[in-house]
Amino acid sequence: MIKSREDYLRYLKEDMVARGESNQSLKAKIKKYLSPTPTWVFQKKLRKYEYFLNVKKGPISKIRLFFINRSFRKISQKLNYTIPPNVFGPGLCILHYGTIVVNSKSKIGKNCRIEVCVNIGASAGKPEAPIIGDNVYIGPGAKIYGNIILGNNIAIAANSSVNKSFEENNILIAGSPAKRIKEFDISTIIKHLKY
Repeated sequence: MIKSREDYLRYLKEDMVARGESNQSLKAKIKKYLSPTPTWVFQKKLRKYEYFLNVKKGPISKIRLFFINRSFRKISQKLNYTIPPNVFGPGLCILHYGTIVVNSKSKIGKNCRIEVCVNIGASAGKPEAPIIGDNVYIGPGAKIYGNIILGNNIAIAANSSVNKSFEENNILIAGSPAKRIKEFDISTIIKHLKY
């Protein structure tokens, strides 16, 4: 969670690295500045919203928070995202538009790469939601729900339904209901990771 200006800047930097936008040519940077990618605009607004929500206090900050929240909701609706603040750690990577729904009680670690049509939520009317570790890839159409824990360095295959805990690290899970398929090196998907 962002608790200071330094955290805010670090989250932005790590998100940029996760998206592959940190080592670009001057021409690419100018193009991004003149015509920004909507998913990156969303991520920047998410981090700014978290910063003002968690850190900035006082009447002026509350007014700014109102307008930031309004702008954040507008781009969320445009991209069809329902992603609350303070859920994802640094290094978030969302590259495509499309339905993504995340429960506000979910906690997801650093370096999460999430695809379209993903749902992360509670189950059976209970308030508990998934706790997901670091360095996790969530494939298109995956459904992750219930009071479950997922370990680190996990890849979740497309259209999987995950409703039980997988606390083992470095694995691929797939299926409906999901099961462990094999050991897996997550750096083959999340390229910026260094082991």
